[in-house]
Amino acid sequence: MAAPILSYENLGLNQGADWLFRGLDLHVQERDRLALIGRNGAGKTTLLKLIGGLIEPDEGTRSVQPGTHVVMLEQDPDVSGFATLRDFATSGAKAPPAHEVEAIADQIGIDLDREAASASGGERRRAAICRALASEPDLLLLDEPTNHLDIAAIDWLESWLTRYNGAFITISHDRTFLTRLTKSTIWLDRGNLRRQEIGFGGFEAWMEKAYADEERAVEKMDAKLKIEAHWLARGVTARRKRNQGRLAKLWEMRAARAAMIGPQGTAKIAVASDDSKTKSVITAEHVTKRFGTGDDERTIIKDFSLRVQRGDRIGLVGGNGAGKTTLLKLLTGEIQPDEGKIAQAKTLDMIFIDQQRSLMQPEKRIRDVLAEGGDWIDVRGVRKHIHGYLKEFLFDPSLAEAKVGTLSGGERSRLLFAREFARESNLLVLDEPTNDLDLETLDLLQEVIADYDGTVLIVSHDRDFLDRTVTVTLGLDGSGAVDVIAGGYADWEAKRKVRAVNKGPKAAAAPPPPPRTTTKLSYKDQRDYDLLPARIAEIETAIARDEEAMSAPDLYTRDPKKFDMLMKAIEKARGEKDVAEERWLELAERVEGLS
Repeated sequence: MAAPILSYENLGLNQGADWLFRGLDLHVQERDRLALIGRNGAGKTTLLKLIGGLIEPDEGTRSVQPGTHVVMLEQDPDVSGFATLRDFATSGAKAPPAHEVEAIADQIGIDLDREAASASGGERRRAAICRALASEPDLLLLDEPTNHLDIAAIDWLESWLTRYNGAFITISHDRTFLTRLTKSTIWLDRGNLRRQEIGFGGFEAWMEKAYADEERAVEKMDAKLKIEAHWLARGVTARRKRNQGRLAKLWEMRAARAAMIGPQGTAKIAVASDDSKTKSVITAEHVTKRFGTGDDERTIIKDFSLRVQRGDRIGLVGGNGAGKTTLLKLLTGEIQPDEGKIAQAKTLDMIFIDQQRSLMQPEKRIRDVLAEGGDWIDVRGVRKHIHGYLKEFLFDPSLAEAKVGTLSGGERSRLLFAREFARESNLLVLDEPTNDLDLETLDLLQEVIADYDGTVLIVSHDRDFLDRTVTVTLGLDGSGAVDVIAGGYADWEAKRKVRAVNKGPKAAAAPPPPPRTTTKLSYKDQRDYDLLPARIAEIETAIARDEEAMSAPDLYTRDPKKFDMLMKAIEKARGEKDVAEERWLELAERVEGLS
């Protein structure tokens, strides 16, 4: 094996009176695709900054191969001090070439002349992506790269990273992003760092095995330690298993909803039964909404009809500017349509959660936020002690006295959920709820949504989260039309692919094959160049299949031999894929030199 391009040995970082972590070893190879997993507050972002050399450790040795260019995409890019986003993206001692920044900006859809001070979180993130990718890094460190991006931008970023020749380490809550791109996983858990040569698709099965081994190891501990270990190690996995059961219920709800949706994706309002009418909470009939006047007029929503039933979980998806926010405001009654009509049930009691963590005063204690300084909180009519309620939202009860300002971004999101979900309501509106959350909090949010008695509207770019939570997807492509699909994001994506094929060969034409060169390459080289892309795709399919099989929550305990067999098969396939990719890239460079 080649020498790593970056290593850390015996890494330790002290936080106050305690060590955040200590004695960690990490080695990064030149084409590693690493997922960095860990709970909020475990120190993932801090570890990424240590790897990038942005902060200094208290212990440990960092070694970097000469000439290795390490670039970090931070979670919240600091654009202060810059007049425009262009100034930010092309600044610094190792500033990327301006033309490279421009080329990426055109592809990802960002106006770099935007004033930096007034730029949105999404615009700042896109400018930071332009800066990072144009810098030609050998090692790219990505901290929640999909936050504030729409689905089209995420697809573009996935495509770029798939072609990227260097190494990357990514922190992300986006399961689909992680599953598609990563080949290895490093897990930061209670101050320890573990590595496994499997992509994120196999992480949950690996985690189950690790926790099962740990639980057996504590059997001889005293009773108190047993209880603490059980709550720590099994609470999360028990929730995940309950959510597997909830998924079965979600399929049933989708099937029932599909019966009410016509083949073209419009709700069958005219034939709805009297019983379904009494269950309706929002009714939209032939709704159209426009903005602008004259030549600048644009139809955002066109001839949209839907009957939202009590208990529906509705997901709104689409690119930036496609009309998601407009449709959400129409459904909730914040704005009125230009044509058609929308009616909300008179008994509708709405909670709107839009990740306003900044509105929670940092000097307040968690007890103040949840229970107005007391010990008890009313949770939708049920009185609960604050310590028990904190545990339901994955907080240590001792944190009741902690100040909001000491919490990580993800922990503040969790606190916001805990406060808002305690309120009485029958309509829950979530605007990009998954930003800054760790995977365990996502599981918790999935559980809370599944158990919620009312109706839920979710705007999100998180494809896996939508697939796990919604019964109906409203897909917007920017044309004004709204697809109404019984199912999640994957169901909408499948419909769009079918539609593209049905439009004819020109609309759905496959990308051209790699250009053949008539000279220089030998017969064997040319054959490898032509056939290897298909072989790589076959290997990726096999890896995805095996990782999906490994993700069964009880596989390790039920069939440990199969678990080990799958893990070995994935490792072997990863090796074969690496060899095939290296060979094809070598040939591609030769072809490029001949053209």
